[in-house]
Amino acid sequence: MTLLALALSPVAATGMAEQETRLLLATTTSTENSGLLAELLPPFEEQNNTVVDVVAVGTGQALEIGRAGDADVLMVHAPALERAFVEEGYGVERVYFMYNDFVVLGPPADPARVASADDAADAFARIADAAAPFISRGDNSGTHVKELSLWKAAGVSDQRRTGAWYREVGQGMGAVITLANEQEAYTLADRGTFLAYRGDIDAGIAFEGDTILFNPYGIIAVNPARHPHADADLAQALVDYLVSPQGRAIIDGYRVNGEQLFFPDAE
Repeated sequence: MTLLALALSPVAATGMAEQETRLLLATTTSTENSGLLAELLPPFEEQNNTVVDVVAVGTGQALEIGRAGDADVLMVHAPALERAFVEEGYGVERVYFMYNDFVVLGPPADPARVASADDAADAFARIADAAAPFISRGDNSGTHVKELSLWKAAGVSDQRRTGAWYREVGQGMGAVITLANEQEAYTLADRGTFLAYRGDIDAGIAFEGDTILFNPYGIIAVNPARHPHADADLAQALVDYLVSPQGRAIIDGYRVNGEQLFFPDAE
């Protein structure tokens, strides 16, 4: 079995034998870990007589999969990286279709007093000043890119993050939340994945609400001019579905324990 086959989501396995076409979606771990894809993809698969094979990785890795032509469509959340992907000719268009926000998670004792921070940069500065344990995804995901921008805004250099208090683990969002909880550490997470895990952890939101923590998601069809084997028509059908009233209603209606995880939007 190939590594790609091992990465396929359970979402993709349902009904595989009965379907006639396949669409390969490279996406972030947050859309998978949150459970959203399990609600969002089945209606599309049924309407288009297809199976969506899902590879859930960090945004940076998803974009590299797209550059290599090993996906038909990408669902990611690092706007600057997404725009560069399109400008380089690998993607047709970046379509903004939903959002949530990032939150700083931490142990109940909040040893760095993050809850008293004036803004997100101050929250990160307090963590560094206290040398409080912090778990970083360290995987060039959208969350990792945002985290690095927050350290920069806080005036915390790369050199200051070489101590034992700062740990890069190269894991997806769900695994990082679990590890941070076990080690009573802080971490940055998207709100959707946190809400999906909240009932199983003691860690909570230590800081939230700064506009800099806005987290938009984009959908990008891989450019068939660069990779002719990419299924451009089916990829565009998924893009159209996500911004359609049906797709938006599913995103808007998705809840975990009564909490809304994502909000639909379209430019």
